[in-house]
Amino acid sequence: MRDGLRTLALTVNGEERTVVAPGHHTLLEVLREECALTGTKHGCELGECGTCTVLLDGRPVLSCLVLAAEAEGRPIETVEGLQLGNDLHPLQAAFADLGAAQCGYCTPGLLMAAKALLAGNPRPSADEIRAALAGNLCRCTGYHKIVEAVEWAAARLRGEEGTPPREVFYGSPPPDAAPASLSFPAAPSFPASPASSSSSD
Repeated sequence: MRDGLRTLALTVNGEERTVVAPGHHTLLEVLREECALTGTKHGCELGECGTCTVLLDGRPVLSCLVLAAEAEGRPIETVEGLQLGNDLHPLQAAFADLGAAQCGYCTPGLLMAAKALLAGNPRPSADEIRAALAGNLCRCTGYHKIVEAVEWAAARLRGEEGTPPREVFYGSPPPDAAPASLSFPAAPSFPASPASSSSSD
């Protein structure tokens, strides 16, 4: 260590990386600034939003609360490591296909938390998905599409091909009864303005 700097040997997405960073820097800072892996997002930096979630030893952690030095010699997984060659991971594909990612800022953290869930529970219930993602906040989607995307990705990872119900893409169908036609009162009638008279001398 020199001038507060420390040389760290990290294993990120299966690759060995040697970086030099201040000893007090978090894993989030080192991933973004030293490793140029900017998929992991800065959020609250207080451990409350889940935006910075990565996997450490296969378990989701908030990288804003973990010192990079604590991650030496331990496998780190970020969203950049999800893609399988040229193919999206089923989670990434499901989030894109079902509209579970809108602004996208929270998506990397959600994907990593969902990956950890499916690694340990390949057939989670909707309630189990919600519990696993409870620490990841999203201001755009209302979570319904996110839960559906994780369910669909889980099915694909189990080898169950298929298409989600139409309602997943287009919403619930309208009720059978046609909505009553709107009626408006007749426009009021006004007497014609009397013709203006003019006198001439």
